[in-house]
Formats: sequence, C-alpha cells, structure tokens
Amino acid sequence: MKILFIHQNMPGQYKHLARRLAAEDGNQVVFVTKRDDRAIPNVRRITYRPTRAPHKETHPYLRSSEGAVLHGQAVARVLLDLRREGFVPDIVVGHPGWGETLFVKDVFPDTPFLNYCEFYYRSSGQDVGFDPSKPTEMDRILRTRINTGPLLQSLEACDRGMAPTEWQRSTHPAVFQPKIATIHDGIDTAALRPDPSIRVTLPDGGVLTRDDEVVTYAARNLEPYRGLPSFMRAIPLILEKRPNARILVIGGTGVSYGAAPTDGRSWLDTMLAEVPVDRSRVHFLGHLPYDGLLAALRVSRAHIYLTYPFVLSWSMLEAMALGCVVVGSDTAPVREVIQHGRNGLLVDFFSPQAIADTTAAVLAEPRDFAGLARAARDTVVAGYDLDLCLRRQSALIDAMTGREGRPPSRIPAAISPTERRTLALAGHDQARP
Repeated sequence: MKILFIHQNMPGQYKHLARRLAAEDGNQVVFVTKRDDRAIPNVRRITYRPTRAPHKETHPYLRSSEGAVLHGQAVARVLLDLRREGFVPDIVVGHPGWGETLFVKDVFPDTPFLNYCEFYYRSSGQDVGFDPSKPTEMDRILRTRINTGPLLQSLEACDRGMAPTEWQRSTHPAVFQPKIATIHDGIDTAALRPDPSIRVTLPDGGVLTRDDEVVTYAARNLEPYRGLPSFMRAIPLILEKRPNARILVIGGTGVSYGAAPTDGRSWLDTMLAEVPVDRSRVHFLGHLPYDGLLAALRVSRAHIYLTYPFVLSWSMLEAMALGCVVVGSDTAPVREVIQHGRNGLLVDFFSPQAIADTTAAVLAEPRDFAGLARAARDTVVAGYDLDLCLRRQSALIDAMTGREGRPPSRIPAAISPTERRTLALAGHDQARP
C-alpha cells in the first residue's frame, strides 16, 4: 500500500502511525512537510516551502486564508510531481490546519483522504469569549468565521475524518460529524509508568523524590489558554498552606494560542509582576527534553492542568498514565476524561483559591488520593493506550482502502527503548502540553 502523510511539522500527530505503517511489508510511505530535520525509518520525506507570505495589504480577515492557499499550492506542486513520477497513493492522511490539504482531492480525486479533525473554531461557546474578563470584540467574531474557511473546505472534501477526543469532534459542523471517527493519537502506557524510585535534580542542585510535596504545571507555552493567570495566583496560596511544597513550572514563554500581551512582555513576566513568588520553592524550568518532562511528572504529587475549552493536551493524559493526581479545570475537554473524585479532581478554572485548596489537600494526605492516581492510569490504559489507538487508526485506514480482514501486520510487537526515546523526542514539540 502507498500512504501519503501531510503535516508541516513532521511527524506531528502521526509519529507512531507513520512508523507502524512504514514497518509493514510492502508499504511505501511518503511524508510531505516543511521540516527538514526529522526522519522516520523507511519513510521518504519531501519538504516544501510556500512561495511567499501573505501580503500585508490583504484584508486582515483573509490573511490566514491567503496563507492557507499558499501552503496548499506548495503542497499541490509536490503532489503533482509525485503523480508525474508514478506515485499515486492508496490513501492520503493529513492535517488541514495550515491549508496544506486544500487541494489533495484535486490532484488525487480517486484517492481516499483521511482528514485530521483537531479543532473547529467558533466565535462563541468554546475558547473565544470563554474568559468573562475579556469581552469579545465583534472584529474577532467576524474574523473567526472567515478563518474556518480552509478547515471547512478540507472537511467537506475528505472521505473520513479523525478527531482525538469526542469533544473536539463535537466542535465541527453537525452535518459532517457522522464521517468523523473519534480516535486518539495514543499514549505509550507501556513506557509511561509510575516510578516510586524517581529522583529529580533541580538546577540549584536540590533533589526531589516521591517523598517530597511536589506540584507540577506544564504547558508548551505559559499563557492564558492553559490557565497561567489562575495558576500563578494560586501559587502563594499553595505555598502558604504547605510550607514544604515545591512547584515545578515547565514550558516556554512564547505564545501558542491566543494573543501576546500588548506591552511586548511574555505572559509569564506579566504574571510575575503581579504575583512575585519565592524562587527557592518555585522553579521555572522552561522547555524540558521529553525525558525531563516525564521525570518531573513522575515525581509529582499533584499535577495542575488548566485549559480553555480547546484542544486537550497530551501532557494531561501522560500525567495520568504516570500515576499523577490531576487537579484539572472543570472545562469540557477535561471533563471528557476526568470524573471528579473518581480518577482526578476538577476545579473552577477561574478560582485560584479552589486550585490552591484542592492541591494542598492532595499534598497533605497523598494516601487518601492514591486511589485516584491508580484510576487515572487505568483510564488512560483502557481508552487511550497507544497500541489500542494504533489498531483503531489502522482499522479505519483499512476500511477506507478496502483492506478489511487482511492478516495482522508483521511488525515489532514493541518499540525498542532507543526507538521509543527517539520518537518521543521527535514529537514532543508537537504535543500540546
């Protein structure tokens, strides 16, 4: 079978699926991307570049759409070259977020196209307008509707879609939801296990173990979409309630979602100006290598995860797989996975006091919450395990390509430790911690 993947940040959500398909006898796998620094065994990588950026004179509502067309054109040129050399895929698997998949069905009209349905933006009821302290301007409402154009076109053109969670699937137009399957990217629960003997050495030389009162908070970038203001305002309250608590803050100071502060500072600097913290007990670790992130989560007694109604982070599920007690925001993406008091704890996104009180309770009596940690891991193993998700993804591809009932693939039953680490490191910056 010939499989074509399209994602500007190779491997993105396809780091495991592409590897598995490339390991099957007789498969040819091509990956079209903007990245030129990553490789997957047995996968041919083809890079592209848009010919230019959107014009400054383009209407502001249309700049992202123009960018999508430019990305789509650049990918279409690659696909035409592939067609000329005789490579016609049996299936195309792609992410529409940057416009790359806009013209897939125009170049390969008879090839099934599996669209990644990560999130469909709306002007109300989701991330836009979520924070009541920031009224939504009409300009943003109008721009949001126009910005969904490329997503809608790819969704209409695709043969099937795949969303990582049911809530993310539900953000898409109802008329198209029947052709979207809910299948998560997968969490490697075989590798992500609790480790009672874990030791973490901090930049100041201090060493933390599972006997310490460690709180973790992780995001790709520290920003409001992932609850940074509420978390920062909760820090002094946690430290006051638990004099021995140590807090590990993991993430960069850029902007992944939403807007940057208007004064040019980072959101972290903005919050530190409002909420000074004791740097001997609160450690801002920046971006960590994937192994470092996992070590921090393994030593954590309470992991705080806050998010707008938006894309669910891999890091929350990873924390659960590692046996963390998650103190999560009572928002739709989190509620899909965490049931309060059964496999985690839910708090008001906007209440630093509730975040602090709940976190302090976990720190004070870890044995009282040990059952939640075990149930959290069981939840991920049962519904989000990597092997389970890959089987579901493969079954969907087989159905789309008419290959149901084929014998099981002869591929390694497990990923070697070296391969596992390589894949994890390659995909970490695509995760949405």
